[in-house]
Amino acid sequence: MPSWNVNDQRVPQGRLALFSYLCVGCVVLLLVGFWKLQVVQSGHFADLAEKNGIRSIPIIAPRGAMLDRDGRVLVDSYPSFSILLLRDNPKLLEKSLPQIEDGLGISEEDLKQQLDAAKSEPKFMPIIIKPAASEADLAFVESHRADLPVLDLMMVQRRRYPHGEMLANTIGYVGEVSPEELEQSDGHYRPGDIVGKAGLEREYNDQLEGTDGMRRVVVNSVGKVMRTLDNIEAIPGKPIQLTIDYDLQSVAENDFANKEGALIAMDARTGAVLAMVSRPTFDPNDFAVRIPAKEWQQLNADPETPLLNRAIQAQLAPGSVFKIVMATAMLESKAIPANYTVYCPGYAEFYGRTFHCDHPHGEVDLHKGIVASCDVYFYNVGKLLGIDRIDHYATGLGLGRRTGIDLPGEEPGLIPSEDWVERVYHHKWYPGSTISVSIGQGAVMVTPIQLARMIAAVANGGTLIPPHLLKTATGLQPESFPLSDDTVQQVTDGMWGVVNEPDGTTSETVKLQNIDFSGKTGTAQTESFELQNKLGKHLKENGWFVGYAPRRNPEIVVAALVQGAGWGSSVAPIVRDVVKAYYDKKNGQLPRQPSTAENISAPSHPLVAAAAEQHP
Repeated sequence: MPSWNVNDQRVPQGRLALFSYLCVGCVVLLLVGFWKLQVVQSGHFADLAEKNGIRSIPIIAPRGAMLDRDGRVLVDSYPSFSILLLRDNPKLLEKSLPQIEDGLGISEEDLKQQLDAAKSEPKFMPIIIKPAASEADLAFVESHRADLPVLDLMMVQRRRYPHGEMLANTIGYVGEVSPEELEQSDGHYRPGDIVGKAGLEREYNDQLEGTDGMRRVVVNSVGKVMRTLDNIEAIPGKPIQLTIDYDLQSVAENDFANKEGALIAMDARTGAVLAMVSRPTFDPNDFAVRIPAKEWQQLNADPETPLLNRAIQAQLAPGSVFKIVMATAMLESKAIPANYTVYCPGYAEFYGRTFHCDHPHGEVDLHKGIVASCDVYFYNVGKLLGIDRIDHYATGLGLGRRTGIDLPGEEPGLIPSEDWVERVYHHKWYPGSTISVSIGQGAVMVTPIQLARMIAAVANGGTLIPPHLLKTATGLQPESFPLSDDTVQQVTDGMWGVVNEPDGTTSETVKLQNIDFSGKTGTAQTESFELQNKLGKHLKENGWFVGYAPRRNPEIVVAALVQGAGWGSSVAPIVRDVVKAYYDKKNGQLPRQPSTAENISAPSHPLVAAAAEQHP
């Protein structure tokens, strides 16, 4: 057999050395790689790992709509996008801020203020840095997802006021929650949340705001959503139906074009507010997105006070409308005979002063005093009644105190008394001041809504109905200030004469065919005769008219104030138009006007559609 040579089977030494070197090299490369990953780049990959995590994105609940009494839309919402700033990577956030400021047009100061406000919030909770993203903003976010993963988009429902200025002071507006509201909410709100700030938006905020949801997603290192873990759906706010009648509101708004003042129309039987106007006003759509500070300051500093709801906050002298209180006090107190008469030469002397009437009326009784609105007659009635008796009947009929309407900020007005003047001015009441009070001047201050309720109470026998704007309002308790049938008949006959008799102060220009329309004019001076002489000019009076129908136990009452209108008779046609519209609609003669509000679909721009798919 042949023999084998062992040396012939050995691997050449050169090859073995090369293989050994290769093995050592691989081990070294692996060790260097591990060292680089574990030591040199540990921070980088730790950041990536942290980003490759779970992110919570809020789902904002849409606010409930507001509808008129017939179900027509007065306020709704439309889809929009807000830009979120993710704060779970502080280093990347700090590095990205300059680019975000330039790309989104947000000032450094504004951005830092928002970040400071959110310091107490968990880092995993994003904040809204731009409530309403424009198409340019959407394009910026979408095109910079790789290098700006700290930005994201969130679909929201933005508040929409389709009728613009109509009902603005009544409906109110929304805005970002303030630091004070945040503190008082006990964790209910987060920075950037939208809440009702004024009007019905504020009064019924709890019903309108709904409950926000939350979406938990897994994102990769560049912020891209990999998958959704779970959704807690938002619960939309509840819609509320108002007592407002869009048709009557439209008539009133048209009549108030270019005027300054207020109007309130109310169902005299239930207190349901059918229309409410306040001019000048504002557009609440300006508040739907964060209102610029400069614009907000201008609104607050505007001498015409557009943010003031004059229907419930204008505290002004009522002028001769107050004579209805005087007539009621005279008849109910029986301090003066019902057949009391006075001769009016156009003026009268009291306590060494001359008090004027608009013109001589001759012999005047109570009926003529109301119909022709004779100041001299009521000067004498006021002197005989005294200030405390006037105060008793005026406050009993709801003047000088809040009506309790479901709106924030209602003012009480003022009915002077001996106690009041001693408490405020620390002196006794001057009898001469009673003369001015007796015709609704002097210290008397009322609001339009108070006058509407007062006239309705006189006409229905002394029941003060609580006014309200929520159609489903419950627990409303009327007040009772009983008036005799004789008082009601005499006073309401006088108010009927104001509109329908030849001597009435409306000159029969507002008579309504087949409608038992009554009312009372008021012309309130804005300065005394002495001031007129000192200034050398006459400032126009405020005009009032409160009308209702029918003559007794009315269905509708309307109070209107036009500041600087002059005679109250010039205001009467506005009230007439609203009352006529009420009866025309009741009789089927006024076509039901459709609301211009329509649902707005999401914007059609492709970037918006793409964002909507990624952020449902």
